Formats: sequence, C-alpha cells, structure tokens
Amino acid sequence: MDYTRATLSRRHVLTAGAALAATACSPRGNAGIGGPRIWGPPAGPSIILALAAQDGLLQQAFPEASIAAWRSPDELRAGLTSGSMQISVMPLNTAANLYNRGQDIRLFNIMTRGLLYIVSDNEVLSDIPSLAGLRLAVPYRKDAPDIILRRLLDHHGLDPDSDLTVRATGSPVEATQLLLTGQVDAAFVPEPAVSAVIAAASVMGRHLERKIDVQSAWQDIAGSDASLPQAGLAVLGQFHDEHADEFSRFGPALVEATRRTLSSPGDAAHAAASTFHLPAPILEASIPHSNLVSVSATQARDEVQAYFSAIHTLDTDILGGRLPDDGFYL
Repeated sequence: MDYTRATLSRRHVLTAGAALAATACSPRGNAGIGGPRIWGPPAGPSIILALAAQDGLLQQAFPEASIAAWRSPDELRAGLTSGSMQISVMPLNTAANLYNRGQDIRLFNIMTRGLLYIVSDNEVLSDIPSLAGLRLAVPYRKDAPDIILRRLLDHHGLDPDSDLTVRATGSPVEATQLLLTGQVDAAFVPEPAVSAVIAAASVMGRHLERKIDVQSAWQDIAGSDASLPQAGLAVLGQFHDEHADEFSRFGPALVEATRRTLSSPGDAAHAAASTFHLPAPILEASIPHSNLVSVSATQARDEVQAYFSAIHTLDTDILGGRLPDDGFYL
C-alpha cells in the first residue's frame, strides 16, 4: 500500500505530544488472544514489530502474537522479574544487568545502533564539550540515556554535577517539554521524541535541530568504526527454549520487517501509529534517524561487548558487576 507523505501539521504535533505522554502513563497495544505479547517502547525498534504484525511476518513465527508498549524502564524490569513480560525490546544494559543478577534472560538480537540526539536551538552547542554551562534535560535517571550521557561527559572531562546542570525527567516527553518551555537549553532524547519536539517547536515559530548526533559522539570513546547498539529484543530463557522453532522463524521475519521499514517508512509508520497511538508523520520522520537494524545477538556480540566495556568503566554496577558471559547471547 502506498501512502502520500503527510505534512507535520499543528494537529499532528499536538497529537504527538499528547500521545507520547499518554503512552508513558498507560500500556498500549493489542490484547493477546492465546499467543505471546511482544513488548517494546514507543520508539524505532517497535516500529519494526508493528510492521511485522501488519504484514503477517510476525504471525509466521507466532500465529497469535500481539504487540504492546511498556511505559517506563521500571515497568519493564518489574514485568521481566515477575515473568509477565517474556519477550521485549529493551536497552541492552537492562538485559545484561538482569542476566548478571541471576535473571533467566537472553539477548535475541539488536534492533538499533542508536537513536539518541541532543536537541537545541543554542548556537554555541556543537559537541559534548560545548555542553559546559548549559542546562540539559535527560530522561530515565540511571538508565540508558543517562548512562550514555555520563560516559560521554566523563570522556571529555566534564562533571555532570558541577560543569553543567542536568535535569532528570521521568520520560522523553517531559524532557522535551522542559526544552519547549525554556526551562533547559537542550534535551538529550531518543527518537521519535526528537522528531516530535522539532515539529512542535516549528509550530511555535522556533527552530530546534539535532545539534549533536550521540551515535557519532560515541565514536570519540569507542573508535571511528564503533556503533552504539543501544537496544534489542530479549527473551526469558525458558520461554525461548520452549519455543525454539518459533524463534528460528522469528529472526528472519524481523530481518525482512526491518528491510521493509527502511524501504517503505510511510507504511511502517502507519502500522506503528495504530499500535502506539502516535501520529504517522512523526514516526515516519523519525525512522531515518533511528539507525534500525536486525542483527542476531551472536553476530552482534563483538559490538555489544565493546559497548558494554565502555559503560562498564563508568560504573561496574550498571551491568551487575561484570560483562555478561557467552550464555547471554542467543
């Protein structure tokens, strides 16, 4: 199906802000009927899942599966610990921490090589050192955005408690609201919140832009060829073992869904809009900036371990005291 590229109207922007906030407060998605519920954040990797469901690719592996959104990293951890969430897209550091603390959780694949940006209209801001003296909003204290930011600041010799003002927020949309209302100079947020706040600012007559591509900034730490494998799909080990045949089909299905998402972002955005109640134009605008991939955990092991090594030096407790061993990778 072909869709005409939609304009980011004021209605779309207002709907995006309300929907992002609502998604952060209540679970979204299709109710499962006898099949597994596959969870994810309202962000790029979940767009792949939504398209896989719409196009029947998901059903080739799990005929009665459904898609739903988790509200926060705390809800995600609670669901994994209780066993109510068996499969979910999540930050890799969360999966590794739970694994190292004895949770039966394994990494199935990676689904993005980073979708974080520092958004601002500050003319001085151009790189991590130029954050000195600024007010920066960052969602999810002690979770992936905050961890990555602090590792970047540490690399450049900046103290987050004295060299700049870091405002922790409970969600990306809260961080962007602080930016729009002038309470901070910049926001460190993931897509699609980035695309939503840029569009919202445009409606208000402001010109916000992606001042710093965090994925590029990460290469200052890890090398010019390094990636930022921020999130992927993880699964409870027992569930994976009980459904090995289904998972053998699930991997190729996600590879194909990723290809279709990148080649037809309009289709993918419309599929995800109905699942996550976000405007399709916002989601479509976010896809080119979300670095979406579908690479098996085994194939991605070296880049994941390099990422883990980089954040492990900041605080060993981030990963539960050590880098995960080979058993973590499916």
